[in-house]
Amino acid sequence: MSLPRFNALAALSRPPALALCRSQLSRLLLSAFLLAGQTPSVFAQSTDGPASASAVQKLWASSLPDATGANQALARYRGKPVVVNFWASWCAPCVQEMPALSALSQQYAPKSIQFIGIGVDTAANIATFLNKVPVKYPVYVAGFGGADISRNLGDAAGGLPFTVVIDRTGVVRYSKLGKVDEAELKQVLGSL
Repeated sequence: MSLPRFNALAALSRPPALALCRSQLSRLLLSAFLLAGQTPSVFAQSTDGPASASAVQKLWASSLPDATGANQALARYRGKPVVVNFWASWCAPCVQEMPALSALSQQYAPKSIQFIGIGVDTAANIATFLNKVPVKYPVYVAGFGGADISRNLGDAAGGLPFTVVIDRTGVVRYSKLGKVDEAELKQVLGSL
C-alpha cells in the first residue's frame, strides 16, 4: 500500500485564493486567470490588511469597461458612499449573493448609496451571466486585474466574493471576504 505524496513546498507556494476554491474547476479557472492576467499599472502595488486611502483614490482615478465594453470612469463615485462587490460568474457564493445585493441596491438608492460590481472574469462570461441574472447596479469588467484591485482594497487572500463599503470621504468602513451577511451590511449602511 502506498500513500499519496504530499508536496509541502507546492502547498505553501499556492496562492491563498486557490485554497478558498472548493472545486477543481474553480481552481483551474482561477489559476488560468492568475497566470494569464495583465495587471493595470495603476493597481500594481498591493497592500495587506485594511485599504489605504491611496488605494481608494487609485480606484476612483481608474476606468473600467462596463458589461457592454464601454470604458467608464469610476471617478463618478468619488464623494458618495459606495458598496463595491468583487465577483466572478464561476464563483458559487458570488452568484448566490447577487440577487440580495441587487435588492439592497434598490433599497438604499433613495439614500444615495451606490452599489457597483467589479467582475474578476472575462467580458463574455459577465455578459452571459447578466443576460441570465439581471442585476440592478452597474457592473464593470476588470478581468484578471480585478484580483489586484481587491487586494489593494484589503483582500489579502485574493478570494471571492469580496465586498467593501467606502464612505463619502473615501474611507473603507467595511470589508468582507466571502458571502455578505445582509443584516451586517444593513447595519453598516445604516451608519453612513
